[in-house]
Amino acid sequence: MGVGISVLIALKATIYMLLFAYLQNLGFTLLSIPLLYASLVSFLVSIASHPSIDLPLLLGKNHDGSFPIMSLIIFSPYLYFVRFFSALRRLKSGEAPYTEVHEGIYVGGWPGSPDMLPPGGPAIIDCTCEFPRVKGFTVGMPYRCFPTWDTRSPRPADIEAAVKWAIRQREINRPIFVHCAYGHGRSVAVMCALLVALGITEDWKNAEKLIKQKRPYIRMNALHRKALEEWSRHRLSK
Repeated sequence: MGVGISVLIALKATIYMLLFAYLQNLGFTLLSIPLLYASLVSFLVSIASHPSIDLPLLLGKNHDGSFPIMSLIIFSPYLYFVRFFSALRRLKSGEAPYTEVHEGIYVGGWPGSPDMLPPGGPAIIDCTCEFPRVKGFTVGMPYRCFPTWDTRSPRPADIEAAVKWAIRQREINRPIFVHCAYGHGRSVAVMCALLVALGITEDWKNAEKLIKQKRPYIRMNALHRKALEEWSRHRLSK
């Protein structure tokens, strides 16, 4: 499965704590306090994102993609860090912000600007719990949010709900855009299920191969595949 978000954020929290202790020893108490706060927030996120807990609602993201002001304040060390890190990573990778995997069906990363959004006013399925919906250029576009931690998977029930919603949007010929942070994991899991439900591929494994042909850097992990297996079994048992 690789290193998950809980481990990475715990490492970041530890670094903040060590820097806090270092500045404290130098007598820079006021300068060290923000590092202590960032460390505590990071430890909390690390715990809440562990697979045994998996509580994305901790960040408080609303169904319309917005964050309460208190969440923005309390979790600012994490929420603004991931936005900064995302911008740097995208700049370095040069990967396209989205990819059309089938006619009118797109998968990609968080659309932080208008040029990162597919054409045609798509219906948006947001699989992130850490990024806000930028309403300035998505007003009027159908939107559903299924908050999920990075490197974790949407629950099978959420995958099914997302697929059913997307199918209804396709029935009225609206494009579909499924996104997570980078269009590599969470969104790909949902897209695999959608391709199966639309009859484009026979199963989610073939769907993954199809997506990878068009977006080579996708990488689902064991949690994504487990959720898709459960989703598939549930559909077959109906």
